Amino acid sequence: MNTSNVEETTANQAETEETQAQASEEQPQAAPPDAAEGDSEGQEEQTDWQDRYLRLYAEFDNFRKRTMRERGDLIRNASKDVLESLLPVLDDFERAQTAAADSEDADGLKEGQQLIYNKLKQILKAQGVVPLEVQPGDVFDVDIHEAITRIPSPELSGKVVDVVEAGYKLNDAVIRYAKVVVGE
Repeated sequence: MNTSNVEETTANQAETEETQAQASEEQPQAAPPDAAEGDSEGQEEQTDWQDRYLRLYAEFDNFRKRTMRERGDLIRNASKDVLESLLPVLDDFERAQTAAADSEDADGLKEGQQLIYNKLKQILKAQGVVPLEVQPGDVFDVDIHEAITRIPSPELSGKVVDVVEAGYKLNDAVIRYAKVVVGE
């Protein structure tokens, strides 16, 4: 039940009470004093229950909105830790670019690039990301492979001929399938 239904119910009850009041004015009845007290007590109790209901409904509505807002915040900020751990790798790449502009030492640049690559792999591994082990000659498995093309290869029919792009798992769930060439 929504708030508009409660307001309509309250309005309908007010109209009913007015109609009853007008009818009692038109037809004066000699009611015992105890009956009048019972009606007013019943109306007070009904009003009390309506008030409790409205407060409870408003409280639940606030709880629902707060929960939705908190859930949205959690979803938006879920990747914050991962991104913060990747920022040092970005800093390393910036330093490498600066060093590459000033240096002519190709071996030093290769070594620096390898260090950054290893650092990135360690960060991803710490977050639960591991590469899928796919080698040419493995049997094609649709659960971990994505065939991007097929080539004629009688000796590797139904097997992986080449790995074009590595696949990765996050906590035992595939997040990117390995893109492979399959033999026919």
